[in-house]
Amino acid sequence: MAELVDDFDWDNVGASGFGGNYNSEQRAELEKLYGDTLTTVQEEEVIKGTVVGITDRDVILNIGFKSDGLVPLSEFRDLPELKVGDEVDVFIEDQEDANGQLILSRKKAKIKQAWNAIYSALENDTVLEGVVKRRTKGGLIMEMDGVEAFLPGSQIDVKPIRDFDIYVGRRMEVKVVKINAAFDNVVVSHKVLIEKDLEQQREAILNNLEKGQILEGNIKNMTNFGVFIDLGGVDGLLHITDISWGRIAHPSEALQLDQKLNVVVLDFDEAKKRISLGLKQLTPHPWDSLPADLGPGSRVQGRIVNVADYGAFMEVVPGVEGLIHVSEMSWSQHLRNPQDFIKQGDIVEAVVLTLDREERKMSLGIKQLTEDPWTRGDFAEKFAVGTKHSGTVRNLTNFGLFVELEEGVDGLVHVSDLSWTKKIKHPSEVVKVGDKLDVVVLELDMPARRLALGVKQLEENPWDTFQTVFTPGSVHKATITEKSDRGAVLELPYGIEGFAYPKGLVKEDGTTAENGEQLDFRVTEFSKDDRRIVLSHTAVYNKEDESNKSSNSKFAKKAPAAGGATQGEGKLSDLKKPADKNTLGDLDALSALRDQMATTERQTAEDRLKNRVENQVPLAGPSPDNADIA
Repeated sequence: MAELVDDFDWDNVGASGFGGNYNSEQRAELEKLYGDTLTTVQEEEVIKGTVVGITDRDVILNIGFKSDGLVPLSEFRDLPELKVGDEVDVFIEDQEDANGQLILSRKKAKIKQAWNAIYSALENDTVLEGVVKRRTKGGLIMEMDGVEAFLPGSQIDVKPIRDFDIYVGRRMEVKVVKINAAFDNVVVSHKVLIEKDLEQQREAILNNLEKGQILEGNIKNMTNFGVFIDLGGVDGLLHITDISWGRIAHPSEALQLDQKLNVVVLDFDEAKKRISLGLKQLTPHPWDSLPADLGPGSRVQGRIVNVADYGAFMEVVPGVEGLIHVSEMSWSQHLRNPQDFIKQGDIVEAVVLTLDREERKMSLGIKQLTEDPWTRGDFAEKFAVGTKHSGTVRNLTNFGLFVELEEGVDGLVHVSDLSWTKKIKHPSEVVKVGDKLDVVVLELDMPARRLALGVKQLEENPWDTFQTVFTPGSVHKATITEKSDRGAVLELPYGIEGFAYPKGLVKEDGTTAENGEQLDFRVTEFSKDDRRIVLSHTAVYNKEDESNKSSNSKFAKKAPAAGGATQGEGKLSDLKKPADKNTLGDLDALSALRDQMATTERQTAEDRLKNRVENQVPLAGPSPDNADIA
């Protein structure tokens, strides 16, 4: 407790007023003392403060103002060793709140200082450091002393980045490339720092680059046509064809992203700064390592790497391919699509046909693995003339069709050997490619590898029967199927065709028969050898016309000499004439017998044809329509 001064002059104090006892020197000294301890501060300003106390919740700071300020202890978490006497930067939020308290913030001081540093870095092109806090769409979010900045994915590195998460939590140096003050957005780049470092390396590489030089690089990017190699500041293209001596569909079959490997410079374009690289050139060519005993006749096994219209390529060993031409895939004479035999990726065995090591070409064959059917010992017996076979129609031509009897054995069926009755202009009228067809061997020529086949020969010649049915003078129902200026084609019973001249198409009422009409026609001419039947409707009702046609027919018997009888009449008269006189009754009896025999023979032939039709036996040819009765 302070001691009381008994001799204090209280009256003197009151008389001079407050501070009246100080002279001018003492007052100046006292003001100086106060001036050194008190400072003038401005709000929203960053100044230094001294820690004068630390509580459980706040840090007490002296900034030289009339009162001390409080800052939450949570804003000093980055300074765990903070103690009394330390100086820190603080932001003056308010000189005096409602309670007369000075309000300070260290967090806002850091943010303002950070923005100042950011603007300064953009203006002066300086480097800043920050921490990657998280990834976002298209890039990363960095924090630089409380200010968040966006680092685009394309600005992280000179090579494409596939996994942004590996950068989260990492400290990185960046440069400010853009500031949007209205939205407080900052865009930074780490790539520009790397590019500056790589520029010197790029110049050094380009200045010393030459063909054949071996360089080390990392796979930067991968495409369908090749990979891009980072050679240390400059990129080169390794084309897919220069990755391996063998065929690959995609670079990923042989390489991986970020893989380090040695490559050789194949070409360099100084103007465009393009570098072509090779990888397979660092290993010997597979053709140079082929076994010495490999040659024509050797059997090899490999994988089909490509199939074209003319054949397939087989990879014997990686980098060595041989062509299997489509003609060497089968003994068949008909070239087909190679896809019918093999597919890409198949593992097949083949025989080496030719081998040129200098040109690096090889031809292979598959059919040579099996015996040539034309050289088999039983071939002549199996396909002897008269033997019957079943085959597949492989090709149609104007003159006939080719039938494959077995693999490598083909025969020709001429168009004239398709039907006994129909005049076929083109094989497509009765068959199509792929049909199964029964045939008979007509001719075999083994040296020329030719087989002549027939279809109609499988059945007997119906014209032997037709000549007893369609006798001259007989009448039949017929339908006009085709008409022209020369005449009309008629469809007769049993699938046979006949012909009528224009004069024979005149009906009894004077009109002319038209297409589709079915009328009675009389046979005026019949030729088995020419397979020709001429008919006439007019002759049905006009006996004189029929008689004239018969006498004018080229198939009619010649008239006898004047005054003489025909050869047939002479014979009949000799048979019928008795020793002393002619008997008219005998002649009539012989005529009746002749008519009866002709009628019986004709009826037998018709019954025979009807029986064949009822049993669905084709009259001739492969077409089922031949069995129909018009």
